[in-house]
Amino acid sequence: MSGRVLVGVKRVIDYAVKIRVKPDNSGIVTDGVKHSMNPFCEIAIEEAVKLKEKKLIKEVVAVSCGPQQSQETIRTALAMGADRGIHVEVTGKDYEALGPLQVSKIMAALAKKEDAQLIILGKQAIDDDCNQTGQMTAALLDWPQGTFASEVALEGDKVKVVREIDGGLETIKINTPAVVTADLRLNTPRYATLPNIMKAKKKKIANMKPADLGVDLTSRLEVLRVDEPPQRQAGVKVETVDDLVAKLREAGTI
Repeated sequence: MSGRVLVGVKRVIDYAVKIRVKPDNSGIVTDGVKHSMNPFCEIAIEEAVKLKEKKLIKEVVAVSCGPQQSQETIRTALAMGADRGIHVEVTGKDYEALGPLQVSKIMAALAKKEDAQLIILGKQAIDDDCNQTGQMTAALLDWPQGTFASEVALEGDKVKVVREIDGGLETIKINTPAVVTADLRLNTPRYATLPNIMKAKKKKIANMKPADLGVDLTSRLEVLRVDEPPQRQAGVKVETVDDLVAKLREAGTI
């Protein structure tokens, strides 16, 4: 297969940041908070770039949906080796309600527009942990899917995917075009070097809106309230089994 690969890159709150809930419980605080590329999306970009370096594909296109700041995430993908970017601008209430279904519709529309042969996504994002976008995109396109990939190999017009499942590893072979989602052990993403960061500034990022793709962002979900998890209470040490049983009875668990 020597075609075009679309890779989704999501802008999320950095994994090292402590999440804070808004005072009105309408969501989480994002203003003035460090953001970065979703770690699973970094793995997806790395895999696409590696396939290009092996001359198995011709072009890697990084796609991000969100506000203007999402272009920073695309620039990171370009510095890692992607050829060009597409920013689908989503702002305001539409961005707050943006979920896997809406993103899947955008990715499916772009796959048709760009005549992509492969879509590689992170298996999930660390902000919502949905693990749905890849599966929904494949369903909308009626393409085969290889999810939770720990190994990907292109063999002609087929993709060999080693999947991480509960019982161990499963190896499948699917036809292209296809959707693949990257698991943690697929690869180790490279660091963007300074020369590549400078080169990335000259690479093209196309800007468009969901309406340009004929995508309706109407959400079917409504967030009623966001609360922080309850504080964990301190444990109690016991000396004997009898003390343990007494404590459990006291707590009403037995």
